[in-house]
Amino acid sequence: MHKKISSLQNPSVKEWIQLKDKSRFRKLSGNFLLEGRREIHLAIEGGYSIHKLVYCSTIIDEESLASLLESLPSATTCIELSTEVYTKVATRDTTEGVFALAASKSHALEELVFKRKAPLLLVAEAPEKPGNIGALLRTADAADIDAVLIANPKTDLYNPNTIRSSVGCLFTTQVATGSTEEILTYLKEHKISVYAAALKTDAEPYQDQDLKKATAIVVGTEAVGLSEDWLENANKKIIIPMNGKIDSMNVSVAAAVLIFEAKRQRNFS
Repeated sequence: MHKKISSLQNPSVKEWIQLKDKSRFRKLSGNFLLEGRREIHLAIEGGYSIHKLVYCSTIIDEESLASLLESLPSATTCIELSTEVYTKVATRDTTEGVFALAASKSHALEELVFKRKAPLLLVAEAPEKPGNIGALLRTADAADIDAVLIANPKTDLYNPNTIRSSVGCLFTTQVATGSTEEILTYLKEHKISVYAAALKTDAEPYQDQDLKKATAIVVGTEAVGLSEDWLENANKKIIIPMNGKIDSMNVSVAAAVLIFEAKRQRNFS
């Protein structure tokens, strides 16, 4: 089905703007917007249901649009917007001229399926900045780990800035959310060892740990670090030795160092 919209007062346009701007509306509707060709392709590959494909013919070329349409069921609604309307809905300054309306997933812990007998997980407690979540997801994709678990999330996974900063890696990696208590219980039930990154005197150098077994690497916020629940329940507290003037680094950089040490120990398998 193909439609055209040229009015900012159109009910669909108002709905999309709310999906773009309001986390509460995304949660209530169960839908979200994703912008960009790569992101849409990755969402399709990740099993996301695309309800509508929306584009601006003055921005996207016919070949790129055709490639996207070939990846979608023939019954998918396709909507052309005027330049004025598209610009109002787009989230990016340098837009590619296409976005999609998609259904979100549940991200329940019990739905996780691991591809390794000794899974490698990244746990992030209470991340607030969409950019940090996006960077963590990019690291998770680069290392091909089993899942990312978000404990006590402070922001919506489907925030447009999270999707943008993850360059679509939200759709390439298993992601589950839950409270710290729920995730700790899950890890214990599945016999996954917890390695908590912490600036503590009893923390041990990360490179001295055995990360070949089922492992969850846990990172906190740069401002306050991990809560006591994680520190008390960790199998080990670990630290990245700092040789400069400061005692810590960006959370996504620290996570990458720790994850790729685990991958090195596993011969990058």
